[in-house]
Parts: sequence; structure tokens; C-alpha cells
Amino acid sequence: MTNRVALIGAGAMGGAIGTRLVETGNQLTVFDLDRAKVQELVDKGAKAAASAAEAAAASDTVILSLNSARIVHIAVFGETGVAKGAKPGTLIIDMSSIDPEATKALAKEAEENGLRWVDSPLSGGAPKALIGELTLMAGGKEEDVAAAYEVLKHVASNYTHMGPAGAGQTTKLINQVLCGLNFLAVAEATQLALDAGVDAAKIPQALRGGRADSAILQEYMPRFVARDYRRTGRIDNMVKDLNGAQDLARRTNTAMPLTATCAEVHRMLTAAGLGGEDQAALMEYFRGPNKEIIG
Repeated sequence: MTNRVALIGAGAMGGAIGTRLVETGNQLTVFDLDRAKVQELVDKGAKAAASAAEAAAASDTVILSLNSARIVHIAVFGETGVAKGAKPGTLIIDMSSIDPEATKALAKEAEENGLRWVDSPLSGGAPKALIGELTLMAGGKEEDVAAAYEVLKHVASNYTHMGPAGAGQTTKLINQVLCGLNFLAVAEATQLALDAGVDAAKIPQALRGGRADSAILQEYMPRFVARDYRRTGRIDNMVKDLNGAQDLARRTNTAMPLTATCAEVHRMLTAAGLGGEDQAALMEYFRGPNKEIIG
């Protein structure tokens, strides 16, 4: 049976998810305020909707890929939101990265409106979405998480039910702490290698399989060396996620000194106008009067 899916949010991440869903035979209806982004998916076989409500009315499952809890709430419960058009029992899968406490409130409001809610934030970015290899961490009722998998299996190779509503978002914050620290550590190590005269481009191969190896080392050290800043993510989105992790740490009274430093570096780069750049632009943090400017 063909899945009828609505996609609300067709930015870099949503667009990649939508592309993969169309390519794997799902019937996709898409809404975004950016009509050009919608058209890109229409050109690939999706249908356009004039509102989130209209997209939901044509679908059994709704995927959200948005930037904040406030925007998610408007998209679902606003005047032309999902809840206005969705049939009772419609499953909403929120793939945004937002606050766990906000997610619990959204799930409760959805239930009060006869809708089902799964928070399923992701790791892997647009490149992994396009080949169906995202890592997803899900929160919600067991039966709803299982139902969500029937759609999400087209975009994910690793899907784990972490617990009730909000548990997926909590796991994503932990993921972002690990990623943020790893990005910064690899960038710092890259600059040290460059300054010391080592061929940094060879380091990923030299360390492959050792304890220092990681997906970020393999993908990003070559990009750091080449100052390859093509966009597959955003520094200011990492700021949002690290802020969320620090908020959670304050609620749990957890000491996170390394995360605090990492967040400050990302905030500094955002303040310098680099918030819209990829994590590869972390190398700009190491610019100095004696550093050659590349690119």
C-alpha cells in the first residue's frame, strides 16, 4: 500500500527527506512558505498544498521538518495548521530538533485534538536522508512509533524507540553534544597538523579504525584542510541545539564544561556572521594574523 504523506517544511533537511520519500514510491503532498522549495519537490513528483491543513487533509501521516518549537506549534495548531485539516487519528512525526519539554506539551495537545504524535529527530543530515541511511531516535507510544516506522524506513537505516514523548528529542540533544564537540576537536586538530607541517589530508586514513576515528574525522578533516565550506548544515542550528542541551543540563544540574566552551565558539562564529555556514567553517575560528586565507 502506498503511504500518503504530508511534508511540512521543505528546507535543506525537509527537501532531502521529501526527495527520498518520492523516490521510494510514497505519495507526497508538501507545504512550505518558500514556494520555490515546494516547486523543487513538485518537479520530482510531489503535489503542492496551499496550507499545512490542506496537505494534512490529503494524507494519513504528517512529517514536520521545522526550526523551532514555536514554528512547529503554529504549523500544527495555527489557523491553517495541520490540526485543521487532519483526519482523527492522523499520525504526526516531528523530525525537527526542538526542546523535549516543548515536545511533551505538543504531544499532549495533539492527543487532545485526536491526533497521534511521535518525535523522531535525526542524525546524518541531508546526505544520509537522500540515500535512506538516517539515524532516528523516536519518542512516543509504542504503537505510534511502530506505525511511524512504516514511513520512516524509507529514509532511515537505524531507528530506535527511546521512550515516551520527548525521549527522542532528549537523545538528539545528547547526539548534538557529541557531534559539536567532535566537530570542534577535529577542526582544532586539523589546524595543529597544518601549523606543524604534517599532511593533514592523510590523517583520516592514518587513523582509520583506531580509537580516534569517527565519521566526522573521515568526512570533515579533508573538508577542513581544503576549506570546503559547502552547506550541508548550519552553525546557528548547532547553537540552537547546544543551547537546548545546556537548558536540559540546568534542569538536571549536570556539569557540562566542554559543551559550554563548544557552544561559545559556535556563538562567536554566529555573531561574526557565519551562522548560516556549514560546520566546515569552524576553521574560521583559527584564523589569525599569521594564517593564510584560503578561498
